[in-house]
Amino acid sequence: MQNILDPAILFFIFGLIAGTLRSNLEIPPPIARFLSLYLLMALGLKGGFALAKSGLTAEVAVSLACALALAVVVPAIGYLWLVRRLSRFDAAAVAATYGSVSAVTFITAVQYLETRGTAYGGHMAAAMALMESPAIVMAVVLANVARRREGTLAAGTPHGIGRVLHESFTDGAQLLLLGAMVVGLVTGDAGQKAMQPFSGDLFKGMLAFFLLDMGLVAARNFGALQGHSPWLLAYAICAPLVHAALAFALAAVAGLPVGNATLLMVLAASASYIAVPAVVREAIPEANPSLYFGMSLGLTFPFNILVGIPLYTSVAQRLA
Repeated sequence: MQNILDPAILFFIFGLIAGTLRSNLEIPPPIARFLSLYLLMALGLKGGFALAKSGLTAEVAVSLACALALAVVVPAIGYLWLVRRLSRFDAAAVAATYGSVSAVTFITAVQYLETRGTAYGGHMAAAMALMESPAIVMAVVLANVARRREGTLAAGTPHGIGRVLHESFTDGAQLLLLGAMVVGLVTGDAGQKAMQPFSGDLFKGMLAFFLLDMGLVAARNFGALQGHSPWLLAYAICAPLVHAALAFALAAVAGLPVGNATLLMVLAASASYIAVPAVVREAIPEANPSLYFGMSLGLTFPFNILVGIPLYTSVAQRLA
């Protein structure tokens, strides 16, 4: 209940309601794009400032190693389960979507921890960037294997692995996040004081504005889920819980502190609705976009924002 009463979450709920009622309330796309870039830049700066204080420690290396392991294991497990129920192309696309991460879910979780005074490592923003690409590459490889089996690889390969890697590592949003982190790391305390009005004071309001837009978009994607099998809809809710459990087990073995364990769970439980759909739509045109996009944005994203984040935090605090 305390999470629901957070202003940013209430604006998300308001957006869901307005979108469900088919209101003409709309955030212009250029403004939504600016808000997204602002949040990533502010998050990168915060992570850089925190890293400047803590330094590059063994804990940082362990956290990043855990993130990389999850980035490989989660989409692999997802594909092995999905391929029994979907075509190989749809299974690869959905596995990539749930194997990658949602920056907005992560940013919301960071704000949730800060509001409750729970410490976390700034390097977890780097973990988020690290987890975005492996699932995309894996999906393209699996799609090419499926094409080879069908004898359509030569004529039907719209996207090479090299191009996918290039787009993954030079994506503007990801570069902005890492670049801002480097700026924060280099400037340290002086930079933090100078940027406090930008990366600190404005952050909560900008997040609320952006979550309003995400609520509208999520509500308008509910229709894309109509006609799909109920077990697929159940997967959109159950998979995040399973992935979060895997992340918690890994964090417990690695001895990560509560804040970092929580964010690792959030990253594992989140599903991409921006980076992966953009690449997969071109790289795997055989897959159904309404399936992977509708599941991630229509169900998984609202679930994580409203229920998942406080649940993962509570589990990490009680069981760590």
